[in-house]
Amino acid sequence: MSFANLKRNRTDLSALVQKATEASGTSQSGSKDDRFWYPQRDKAGNGYAVIRFLPGLASASTPWVRYWDHAFKGPTGQWYIEKSLTSIGQQDPIAELNSKLWNSGIESDKAIVRERKRNLRYIANVLIVSDPSAPENEGQVKLYRFGKKIFDKIMDAMQPKFPDEQPMNPFDMWEGADFVLKIRTVESYPNYDASAFKSASALFGGDETRLETLYNKQYDLGEWTDPKNYKSYDELKTRLALVLGETAPRTVKQEVALDEVRTPAPMPTAENISMDDDDDTMSYFAKLANED
Repeated sequence: MSFANLKRNRTDLSALVQKATEASGTSQSGSKDDRFWYPQRDKAGNGYAVIRFLPGLASASTPWVRYWDHAFKGPTGQWYIEKSLTSIGQQDPIAELNSKLWNSGIESDKAIVRERKRNLRYIANVLIVSDPSAPENEGQVKLYRFGKKIFDKIMDAMQPKFPDEQPMNPFDMWEGADFVLKIRTVESYPNYDASAFKSASALFGGDETRLETLYNKQYDLGEWTDPKNYKSYDELKTRLALVLGETAPRTVKQEVALDEVRTPAPMPTAENISMDDDDDTMSYFAKLANED
C-alpha cells in the first residue's frame, strides 16, 4: 500500500486498539544511533518537547514495535546489554536464570533479579514539532524509543476511560494530535505524568504533498522483530557466563526440572511481569517484596 492509498485505507481504530491491547498483555542500547531522537533534560531533570507520532510504513501491522532488553553490570565489572529473545517468542538464558532466582523465595536472589530485570521498550516514527533544547531537530522524522508510561497515554487516547472524551488515533496524519512531552525528575526517576496529547488536528493543514514527503521519510521498524537481528540462545548464554564470571555457560533448563519450580499457586516471575520505565519497575518489585 502506497501513500496514495493510506488515507482511504487508514487502520480502523478498533483494530489498532486490539493490537495494542494484545501487545500490552504479552508478556540495546549501544552506540548512539542517529536515527533516534533523544529528549534532553536540564540540570534540574526537566525536559520539554512536542512530537507527532506517525503511522509507520504500510508493511508494518502497527505503527510501533515492542521488544525487551536487559542492561546490567555483572560481578566481573562487565556489562550485559542485549535484546531478549523473549521479544520474538523464544527462550532466553537470562529469562530462565531470573525465573529460577525469583522462585527460590530468597530475598537476596530477588534483589539480583531486580538488578537484571527485563526492560520493556517501544519504538515509533515521530515528527519533531518542537525541541527547544535542540532546535536543529525540529521538522525531522526520527525514531523514538519509549516505555509503558507513554504507551499507556497512547492507549488512553485510542480508548478513553471517560464518556466526555472521544477516541483518537494518535498516529493518524489527518485526525491525530501533537504530543506534548513533559519530563520531570521525581525521586531520581523520569516522570511523564504531565505529558498529554493536544486536540486533534491535521498535520500541515492536510497538505497531501507535504504529508506524502513526510510519510516517505519514515524508518522501517522491521529490524526489531526480525530474528536475524537477535543473538542466538547460545551466543547470549556465552555472553552471560562471561559477564557473571562463570567458567562455563549454564542454563536453568539443564539444572532444574520444570516440576521443581511449579507450585499450585505460581509465584510471579521477573519475566512474566511487563517491565517498563525504571520508576514503575522498582516500585512494583518493592510491592511484591512487601507482600511476601
